[in-house]
Amino acid sequence: MTDAVRLERRGRVLEITLDRPKVNAIDRATSIALGEAFVLLRDDPELRCGIVTAAGDRIFSAGWDLKAANEEEEVGRWWHIDYGPGSFAGITELWDLNKPVICAINGLCLGGGLELAIACDLLIAGEHVEFALPELPLGIIPDSGGVQRVPRRLPYNIAMEMLLLGRRMPAAEALHHGMINAVVPKDQPLEKAREWAEQIASGAPLTVQAIKAILRECETLSIRQSFELLRSGELEAFEKSVDSEDAKEGVRAFSEKRPADFKGR
Repeated sequence: MTDAVRLERRGRVLEITLDRPKVNAIDRATSIALGEAFVLLRDDPELRCGIVTAAGDRIFSAGWDLKAANEEEEVGRWWHIDYGPGSFAGITELWDLNKPVICAINGLCLGGGLELAIACDLLIAGEHVEFALPELPLGIIPDSGGVQRVPRRLPYNIAMEMLLLGRRMPAAEALHHGMINAVVPKDQPLEKAREWAEQIASGAPLTVQAIKAILRECETLSIRQSFELLRSGELEAFEKSVDSEDAKEGVRAFSEKRPADFKGR
């Protein structure tokens, strides 16, 4: 693990902090380290939720380290180069990560930094945060989520303003459009993320994971097709959840008017 990525376990929550001065840009080594961190979250049965944030309060991440990419001749078909599990930033293409990740955004979120953030499940931003995709003047395409995820989170015309004009979007506007979940005072994104993470981690782990898997697999299906998939027995995470001891425990605890004791099995 590189010094640019710091990990801290807080009970059942894994905190991942990007710490690469001056602007928390992501080079190949940092991307690999982020990927390893998200794989740890995915594979460790004791971990139930993740938080990703960044050091400082000025720039969450300026995105791809273009200087390093230029020096290493990575510009172009960069995805043929090893950027680690999950590809760029470790999470943008980590399709089997079924544990929720909360992004605590505490500064400017630009280019690949926005692509990292929007790959997470819940986004909390400080009131001073702005989002932007400034790639076009550089002649590159934000292809790690900018062109794939941003138009699904924003109205099409607004997304095109970000993609074609590179305009910055304040946190309040991002909240208005539903691209993020909450805006909090400048010093509180991580505090709020920890609060939400604890709430998620107290739930039945297999159910939480099944919800994320179901949403991912049903995203492009019709309502009818979604029902058919869930009833087909082919969605492993859903099958494990409905057959779990935790499902029985949850109902039993409700009937007995006591807190449930979920074991993740």
